[in-house]
Amino acid sequence: METGTAQKKITLAFINDKSPILDFICKDLIASGTEVLFRSESMEDGLSQLSSLNELPKICIIDLDFYNKNVFVELQELRTKYPTIKLIAHSDIDDEKVGKYLLDIGFSSYLLIGNDAEYFRKVIEAVIN
Repeated sequence: METGTAQKKITLAFINDKSPILDFICKDLIASGTEVLFRSESMEDGLSQLSSLNELPKICIIDLDFYNKNVFVELQELRTKYPTIKLIAHSDIDDEKVGKYLLDIGFSSYLLIGNDAEYFRKVIEAVIN
């Protein structure tokens, strides 16, 4: 018997390099009830996968490759094409200017590489609510 307190299903997509640590975090998020719709390794592939979905994820966690000269253009494209998706940046660059810029272009939050699965869950919950 279901009650009226069913939680909203949280759906995620990852645009991120392969990483054993991120594999663990994804498995932990899935075990806690989060649905990971896809993981892609590049922005181009991520945009392609998003375009093929019937239902968009609520959140997209994106590894920011600041060595890619087109990273900000690609982020703007993502933001323009999919304005309803909440974006969370994932990077090893702990810089206030970068964080401010990301918030200015519509990112909801910022995770540093090295954060654990519990911190990911807290940030995801905060962004959803």
